[in-house]
Amino acid sequence: MAAALAQHADGAGGSHQERGTGLPTDWGGGCHRGVVTCVSSLQEVQTELVMFILLRLAEDVVTFQTLPSQRRRDIQTTMTQNMEKLFTFMLSILGDSVHQYQQLKSEASQKEKCQGLCRVALAALNTLAGYIDWVSISHITAHDCKLLQMLCLLLEEEELQVEAAECLLIAVSRKGKLEDRVPLLVLFGDNPMHCIMTAAQKAHSEGLQEKRYVFLKRLCQVLCALGSQLCALTVSPDVSVGVPVTFGKYLSSLREFTVHPSQFLRSSTLMTWGALFRHEVLSKDAALKAMVPEFLRISMSNLVKVGYPSKNDSPSCEYSRLDCDSDEDFNTFFNYFKAAMGDVMRAACRLDPLTSFRLADEWLQFQLKAPVDPGLNCSKAGDGLCSLLSPSFIQWDAMTFFCECVIIQVLRLLPKEKLPVSQGVELLQQVLCYETGDPLILSCDLTLLSVLLPFMRHVNGSMPALFSKLFSAVTFDLGNKGPRSRAVKNVRRHACSSLIKICRDFPDLVLPHLDLLCTRAMLLLQDERLSQFEKYGLLEAQVLISNQFKDYERQRSFLVQMLGPAMSVWMSEELQRAVSSPDDFISYVGAKVLRGETEEDESPCKGKRSQLSFCLYAWEALLRRARWPGNPEQAKAGGYVVGYSSSGAPICRNPCSEEVVKIFDGLLSLVRTFNNLYLPEIIQKMGDFYVKCLDLPETEKKGILGLPQPLQDVYDAPVYKSPLERMQGFFCSIYEGCCQILGNIGPSLLQDYYSIPGLAVRLVNSVFCNLSHIPDFRLRPLLRLFVKPLIVSCPPDKYESLLGPILGPLFSFLHQRLSQKWLVSEEDYSDLNTESTEILEVELVRLLTREMVDLIAVSCIAKKTTEASSGNAAGEDVRSAAPVDADDEEMMSVDAAAVGSLELTDLGKFLMSLEVSAPPVVTSCWPLWGVTYLQVLSCHPAGGVDHPADQRIQSARMDGHACLSESCLPVVLAPSQTGALQFSAL
Repeated sequence: MAAALAQHADGAGGSHQERGTGLPTDWGGGCHRGVVTCVSSLQEVQTELVMFILLRLAEDVVTFQTLPSQRRRDIQTTMTQNMEKLFTFMLSILGDSVHQYQQLKSEASQKEKCQGLCRVALAALNTLAGYIDWVSISHITAHDCKLLQMLCLLLEEEELQVEAAECLLIAVSRKGKLEDRVPLLVLFGDNPMHCIMTAAQKAHSEGLQEKRYVFLKRLCQVLCALGSQLCALTVSPDVSVGVPVTFGKYLSSLREFTVHPSQFLRSSTLMTWGALFRHEVLSKDAALKAMVPEFLRISMSNLVKVGYPSKNDSPSCEYSRLDCDSDEDFNTFFNYFKAAMGDVMRAACRLDPLTSFRLADEWLQFQLKAPVDPGLNCSKAGDGLCSLLSPSFIQWDAMTFFCECVIIQVLRLLPKEKLPVSQGVELLQQVLCYETGDPLILSCDLTLLSVLLPFMRHVNGSMPALFSKLFSAVTFDLGNKGPRSRAVKNVRRHACSSLIKICRDFPDLVLPHLDLLCTRAMLLLQDERLSQFEKYGLLEAQVLISNQFKDYERQRSFLVQMLGPAMSVWMSEELQRAVSSPDDFISYVGAKVLRGETEEDESPCKGKRSQLSFCLYAWEALLRRARWPGNPEQAKAGGYVVGYSSSGAPICRNPCSEEVVKIFDGLLSLVRTFNNLYLPEIIQKMGDFYVKCLDLPETEKKGILGLPQPLQDVYDAPVYKSPLERMQGFFCSIYEGCCQILGNIGPSLLQDYYSIPGLAVRLVNSVFCNLSHIPDFRLRPLLRLFVKPLIVSCPPDKYESLLGPILGPLFSFLHQRLSQKWLVSEEDYSDLNTESTEILEVELVRLLTREMVDLIAVSCIAKKTTEASSGNAAGEDVRSAAPVDADDEEMMSVDAAAVGSLELTDLGKFLMSLEVSAPPVVTSCWPLWGVTYLQVLSCHPAGGVDHPADQRIQSARMDGHACLSESCLPVVLAPSQTGALQFSAL
């Protein structure tokens, strides 16, 4: 055989053989003669070699494309022309070798012969796998799908089943024209389904073996790929494909993998289940509808978090040891699995909402009556308390998630008259009356209470009991000395969030009990044991309910009374003096602790820091929630309207305007003082520990670097923060709180804010002072939380007086700063330690660049509304269904639009008309346009600015109203000539 191949290689086409390919030009005829020789000789080693050569040929020509382009195209063309012969040859080799192998494998004397035949069959399967992915589907389905039939039969051969399953998976995963894929549905026949399930059951019955487990994974993927083909073909009007007769058997097969102990196999089926439940045609099939209750029951079991690789408390553990390297990996995987399971359960609930609600009802009532069992893995926070691994908690956690998915979906789907009101009211009362001293169980109980709140409308006189339960949860504590455990903190925050949700979603139920709410809340606000976040939640709930007064004077008086304690602290002489200079501020918050000295437990500085945080939380809650009525008639009747715009729209005043104006100067002083904390003379005087206090906390550094966070303590031991960690958290919260407040003032107060005399000068002299010494991680919240809302909410008549003096110098500063930093960050940091300071600095520069580009896009880019864009609305809706990071959402929307569909906003045109702002805007855009960078979202929005900006500049010059001086135009119109503008590291 080798001689024959050599002869063909050196034959008629040998003189035309190209160097480096090892293949003659007339290799097609040589291949045919080699086939004849191979079939006639039947030598296993040589036949296996021929298979390897054919596989290598496919890899060189198609998979890896390692040959010169022209030569590769010629060979591929010849291969395509002879593909029928090649497939016939490979199938005959596979069939003959398998046939002989099956005849001889029971004979002990033919062991060596059997091994050779097995190798030939494996080589043939591997070679077929290299061709099935790209050849015409007609070759795969030829001769009544002979190849697929052979592969199904080979699933029963233990030595060949993995490779056969891989070939089958590649075949059923093929894309292409729908009419070409119809023959693949032959696998829904009785015999193929029987082969698949028989092989799966046999592999599972043999226990956990790695090779058998890989085989089960491939079979599961085959079934899922079959489901995808069926979904695509049954919904298409181009082909006439009905629901297969064996669809019920297919669902049963898919179900077997969903109940398998392996978490990987369970998760692999979820996408297919979701596609079936959402399918326009298949979701109406009786077999699938009958499977919904069974699937939900399986989901109830699968949601229970067991199977840690380090444990032996579940059959899933041994499979997890093969799939996960550690408990951290399993934890991450299970979180994704749980989220995907929730999506599929919601889709299944759409098909049978009442049965879904009944299952949730049964599980919830069972869990409420079951005794709490902390098991062997008790919490360290107290005796008899559950940890994250306790049997009771994992059941409660699974049940809570299931009820949350199902009940919310039922409330959305069913009309009011069909809702199971009586069952819902009974569940609500049981959850309301349930009492437990375990923080983890109590947190689940509060979640269920939030889910069942819509049924509160059907219960009379339950609001006092509801408030009593929530307020007791706000002050929940275990009575231990030292810091609270994470579980206790979660309960208290959960209760505050529930209060906010009730006041937001059910204000008509809360308003009759306003006095009860406010009395309990004001008493708790005086409790020093409450954290600032918990106080923030209580304030926000009260502000929300005040919006229902629909009376300006009444709401304003209510807010003034509520904010009295915070206002008295803020306007005190001590605090006003503290925010006036860096030295006074350092003395106010604790000079000792900032120098690294030990701070006494009863130090007054602790209380002062707490008071300052409380004031900022109060202003943030006020500005975030206080609003005038959305109905113009109600706003007018309530005294909120102060005038009308030129278009006739009412101009309303915010009931918190007067209070916010009072604290505005002090807020600006605080931000200016905070910026001055970074002055070199202050840093030199305070020392190294002070510098560390102003730095980013370690958790945020790890988040920026993408490093894994430490695994949550499953035993919930109290965590003691060091003085450094406390001060880092304090400074971060203070600065971001100030940016949040300043960013919310504009959208909340509108004309009352933008009409403040000299607003631009006051902002420039405070918020934007000393920016050259501010680190990058402090500039990010400034741009995102303050500058961006300022731009979005600013009225056009204030562009010249407010945004012009701010944005021009700001863009110029950012451009110069980032240009310098990118120029010194050109080194390839892939060889550096990922936790090094250099990597963190580069990442911060990248993130700050994104913020700047986003700011330019918001300022300058407007998307034209055209028929073409409106015609793509459906496609945009589909894209919007995918999860998108909040920071990327707007930039992605700009990127999605073609450059021709973008134009300058009115603000963009205004900025381009000013000599002070046009150069930095355009010179910041052009270096970013077309650069090659891994994070393309950092670049494309700026590219969108370039095209309309260029048109604006050229138009202005042709009209004789050039907005840019002659000295500026070379920089703007030819930025590539200026070396300082090259963002080379991008």
